Amino acid sequence: MPRFPAHPDRRPVIVAGASSGIGAATAVMLGAAGYPVALGARRVEKSQEFVDQINAAGGEAVALPLDVTDVDSIDEFVTKAEAQLGPIEIAVSGAGDLEPGRAHELSNEDFASQVNIHLLGAQRLFRRVVPEMIKRQRGDFVFVSSDVVMWPRPQMAAYVAAKRGVEGLSDVARMELEGTGVRSSLVRPGQVMTGMGMNFTAEVAESVLNDWVPWGLARHSNFLKPEHLATAITTIVSMPRGAHMRLVEVEAEAPIARNGGDTK
Repeated sequence: MPRFPAHPDRRPVIVAGASSGIGAATAVMLGAAGYPVALGARRVEKSQEFVDQINAAGGEAVALPLDVTDVDSIDEFVTKAEAQLGPIEIAVSGAGDLEPGRAHELSNEDFASQVNIHLLGAQRLFRRVVPEMIKRQRGDFVFVSSDVVMWPRPQMAAYVAAKRGVEGLSDVARMELEGTGVRSSLVRPGQVMTGMGMNFTAEVAESVLNDWVPWGLARHSNFLKPEHLATAITTIVSMPRGAHMRLVEVEAEAPIARNGGDTK
């Protein structure tokens, strides 16, 4: 017998990359809103901390291992999530990593690794869950992109290439899914204060920023918080049927100007 109640409004969620940052914040927010959530990540122990938080607040969540570079891991993750929560109706593809380096200096392996995680990982998850959503004529798949697609940054060639691929995948998926009851949506965040990219050494961070400044890519010092993106994703998937939020761009608000325009 299934452990989950048969309720027409029950919408189980899987979140890939839910051990920190945007993924964790999204899982917590959706859990607080009443969605059953499966948190997937390689660091299951970190995800469990957020699961405990969700369950303690009266929500329903489970932490499960997930490696988006491994098809078998994805299949096992989704299978276990559905066994515990019910058929998946919402999937958030937020797993990622960041390795800076100039395009001619970054190793082939490091370049391929980022494409494997960000782009191929998203495609693997999409391929695993969307066919069943189509059969049920219900579902939301949310891709997490980056504003580097619009404004490429030096030392991020692999990340830019991967995220541009994600947006291409999302655009085609949206067209192919029209009329099926499944919505493909894209969130495009600006600079976010998360673990990804925030663990650079001082030397690496200085090198990256020095390469950005001449191109006007460090306009101000404010960063988005993961909760800002979680709010955007929660809004997308909670949109009543009959409407489709296809693309949501979220940028950090600049500091309030003081002393005749000085924002410091």
